[in-house]
Amino acid sequence: MPTYKNILSNRYTLSRSWTMEVAEKAGAYQQARIALTTLAPERVKSEVEAANIRGRGGAGFPAGMKWGFLPPAKEGQDVYLVINADEGEPGTFKDRTLMEKDPHRLLEGCIIAMHAIGAHKCFIYVRCELELAIARLEQGVRDCQARGYLGARPFGKDWAMDIVIHPGAGAYICGEETSLLNSLEGKRGEPRLKPPFPAVKGAFGMPTIVNNVETIAAVPDVLAMGGAAWSAISLLPPEMKDGGTRLYGISGHVKRPGVYEAPVGITLRELIDDFGGGMLHPDRPLKGVIPGGSSTPVLRAEDKVHAPDPKSPLHRWHGKSHLDVPMGVDTMRGIGTMLGTCCAIVMDSSVSMVDAARNLMKFYAHESCGQCTPCREGTGWLANVLDQICAGRGKAADVDLLVDISNNMMGNTICALADGTAMPMLAFVRKFRKEFLEVAEKGLPSGARLDGAIRAQLVGKEAA
Repeated sequence: MPTYKNILSNRYTLSRSWTMEVAEKAGAYQQARIALTTLAPERVKSEVEAANIRGRGGAGFPAGMKWGFLPPAKEGQDVYLVINADEGEPGTFKDRTLMEKDPHRLLEGCIIAMHAIGAHKCFIYVRCELELAIARLEQGVRDCQARGYLGARPFGKDWAMDIVIHPGAGAYICGEETSLLNSLEGKRGEPRLKPPFPAVKGAFGMPTIVNNVETIAAVPDVLAMGGAAWSAISLLPPEMKDGGTRLYGISGHVKRPGVYEAPVGITLRELIDDFGGGMLHPDRPLKGVIPGGSSTPVLRAEDKVHAPDPKSPLHRWHGKSHLDVPMGVDTMRGIGTMLGTCCAIVMDSSVSMVDAARNLMKFYAHESCGQCTPCREGTGWLANVLDQICAGRGKAADVDLLVDISNNMMGNTICALADGTAMPMLAFVRKFRKEFLEVAEKGLPSGARLDGAIRAQLVGKEAA
C-alpha cells in the first residue's frame, strides 16, 4: 500500500483536535493571519485558481473559476460566502469528519475565502442531524471571536467578518445550492431557476459564492504550499486540472470502512483493497461499486475502458478495468459515471441489485421536493414499479418501463435530483438486466434482501 502524507486530515489524530488550543498549536490560523495582513484578495484568488480545486461537493466545478464569476463590487452591495455542509447524499460521510475533528480548518478557510471575495459574512449551512458538528463549529466561532480572528477587526484588519452556523432542517434537496439558499432565507427548500446564478444573485438577492466544506477547508493548505505545488499532489496528468489531495469515503462490504485521505487520482481498486482492507467476505467477490454517493452510476470490475483513439483523454487506460481508472472528475465521467462526493459503496455477490435499486429509489421519492412534475411523479413511479418487481408481481416489460421513466426524467427538471435518480437507475438495469428480468418473473430470492451494512449506506446513514 502506498504511503501518502495526510495534509487535510493531519490534525485528526491529535488529542482534542477540535479545540482552538490544539489546532492553533498545530498551525491553525497562521495562513489566515498572513492572508489578511499581507496578501491582496487577487493574490489569494490566483493561488486557489492555480490549485485546480475541483469542487468537493459532487459537481466538480473548479473553485477558482466559481470565485471569478462574482460581478465587480457595487457600493452598498453585500457579498456572501455560503458553505454547503448539508451532507445528505447516501453513502457520504466525509465532510462531517472535518467539522467534528477539525472545525478550525474549515473556519480558517472561511476567513481566507471571505477576504478573497470581499465578503463580510459567511453562513455555514449544516444538516441538523449533525449535532456534534454544529456544536463544535459554534464553539470554534466563539473562540475565533474571543481571539479577534472574527469581529470588527479580524487580525487587526479594518474589515468586519462574521460566521453564522445555520442548522438545516434535514431535507436532502437542500444540498442543491439554490434550495439551500431558499432554506437559509426562511423559504421552502426548493431549487431556483438559473440564471441568475448565485454568484450574481444569491443569498438575500446578493452576489454569493457557495462552496462545499472540503473545498474551503483545503484553502489554508493551498496558501501554505502555493497553489501550483498543492495541485501537483494529484496523481492525474496536469492537463486534467484536477489537483491536490482529497478525502475518500468507503463503506459496505469492506473490512475497514471509513474516511481516508489520498491524492486525487487513486483508483477504486486501491481504495477498496489498500484503504478498505479488501472485501469483507473473501468468498463473496465484488459485484458492484457505487463510486461517489448514491447518485453516481454503479460500476463493475469486468467492464473495460473503451478509448482506442489516441486523442482521447482516457486512451492511456484503454482496455483496463473501470476499477483501475484513476478517480477524478473527468476520468469518472469518461467511463459513464461520476466522482460525486468520492465516497464509494461496495457491494459483494450477496447483494440483490434489484433490491439495492429499489431502496435507492424509495429514498429519492421521499426526498423529491415535488416542484417539477417529471421528478415528483417519476421518482415515486420508479419506486412503485420496483416494489411490484421485488414482490414477484412484475413482468419483463416493467424492466423496460424503468428505462423509459428514467429517460423521461433526464434533463427535464430545474435541478439535478431527477438526473441523480435516473442515472443510477439506468446503470443498474443496463449492467444487471438479466437479474432484473429474473426478479421480475419470480420475485426476490429468499435471503436476497440487502443486509444492514448496505441498506444503511443506501439510505444515507454513516459508515459502521
